[in-house]
Amino acid sequence: MNPESGPEAAFGARLRSSREAQGWTQEHLADLMGYSSQHISAMETGRKPPTLRSSLSADAVFGRAGTPESFERAYRELKSGSLLEGFPEYVGFEAQAEEVRLFEVGLIPGPLQTREYAAAIEAGHVHRGTITAEQADERIDVLMERQAALARSLPPLLFVVLDESCIRRLVGGPEVMDEQLRRLLDFAALSNTALQIAPYSMGERRPFNRSVNLLTLTDRSVVAYVESQTQGYLDREITSVLPLVRSYHQLQTEALSQAQTVTMIKQARKGIP
Repeated sequence: MNPESGPEAAFGARLRSSREAQGWTQEHLADLMGYSSQHISAMETGRKPPTLRSSLSADAVFGRAGTPESFERAYRELKSGSLLEGFPEYVGFEAQAEEVRLFEVGLIPGPLQTREYAAAIEAGHVHRGTITAEQADERIDVLMERQAALARSLPPLLFVVLDESCIRRLVGGPEVMDEQLRRLLDFAALSNTALQIAPYSMGERRPFNRSVNLLTLTDRSVVAYVESQTQGYLDREITSVLPLVRSYHQLQTEALSQAQTVTMIKQARKGIP
């Protein structure tokens, strides 16, 4: 196998060389990572692309988590061609965060999207020519893996505030939108989540005009990720992150309660044509 034949093949070559350096068989590595030996073989030969889960599992087995040589980092570099700058690194932090705080305008945030809703959004990008169909598929794959990482055995606390436009904007047609709103209601019922809507009536009291993501890590430090239409920016500087945290707390105070939010979403479902 030639590692230069593609990024998946290069990833597989690294996995194989790491395994062989330990003197392990594919069967033994499969047992350690929680996969079948056929799956490991397909990854090593580049026939099966890596996922976030398999990359994190490999890092745990080989002791590379958080290092420059981590499989997770290689995976994110492989996927980053279709993503905004800073986002792959953000997703890495998100998968390990203890608390996640999201605010979104216009669209349901990724962790709460159904696959069909996400596919409709990406289809719009493809139609406008801003990304290719292949990149759209990659984005959806990354999103599904991102959601899986947040649904881990010890999930983070998830605080989400949606601008009212998120539930009013019809995406993907009536059936897709109805299912998406139902997903929001299911999310609100979870024990580790809080869902609020910032209604139009907040007017100028709404502190953010674009999406904001805030992560509280295990050491209690906070990472911020702010995204525009064409660029993403990851920030860990306390002087710039702290004002965002304060504004988010103000937003939560001004937004509808979760009970009021659930009522508004149910009413929105009834109004879908």
